[in-house]
Amino acid sequence: MASADPAAVPDWLRDARRVTVLTGAGISTDSGIPDYRGPNGVWTRDPDAEKLVTLSYYVSDPDIRRRAWLMRRDLQVGDVQPNAGHRALVDLEHQGRLRALVTQNVDGLHQAAGSSPDLVLEVHGTVHAVECLDCGDRTTTAQALARVDAGEPDPACLVCGGILKTATISFGQALDASVLDAAVAAAADCDVFLAVGTSLGVHPAAGLTDVAAATGARVVVVNAEPTPYDHLASLVVREPIGTALPRLLAA
Repeated sequence: MASADPAAVPDWLRDARRVTVLTGAGISTDSGIPDYRGPNGVWTRDPDAEKLVTLSYYVSDPDIRRRAWLMRRDLQVGDVQPNAGHRALVDLEHQGRLRALVTQNVDGLHQAAGSSPDLVLEVHGTVHAVECLDCGDRTTTAQALARVDAGEPDPACLVCGGILKTATISFGQALDASVLDAAVAAAADCDVFLAVGTSLGVHPAAGLTDVAAATGARVVVVNAEPTPYDHLASLVVREPIGTALPRLLAA
């Protein structure tokens, strides 16, 4: 493991032709979206808030659902803008070097920055849509939140009356197998695996690092706090993401 010299970018990183990127909440904090597990993260400050994104609590407790809708309303990302970290990954794509962009984030900021939707793999879903847990009907989050603002604290599915939830993957909820398979394939088919703004503590997404390392890819970790995978990394960068990514990924 090596720490980054702020003035140097390794030749192997500059020359990499297939870079698979995994992003976590840390890349979006400069856009004003709080992270979850950092020193000032949402769950660090309020551990009980994790219940709002745990499927068993959400399904069984109407009060949890009401609190979850209020949280979604307060954390709307419609007016949030991508930052320099997101734009650096768009530049990497324009260089023709991005194999895939796997994200644990649900904010849609990679696409808003200009990343091709075909290259973005949202392993934890998206906050911009809601889905009925019973019939699968899908609508926009804006429509659901309008109902909350109109006086429905726990809006039900308009098709079948079932429970509505944002189209995000909650704790205890299965990932989309096709998205996960594509992410594993991208991790196994890269020169460099770049983990950005993620604690690498949530599986199976964190396990993509093992997949990449096992197939010979170099691992780069850009994160403010230590991760369980720092020992596998050829490069660990602790400087701010908005500064580090443009420097590391410049053409």
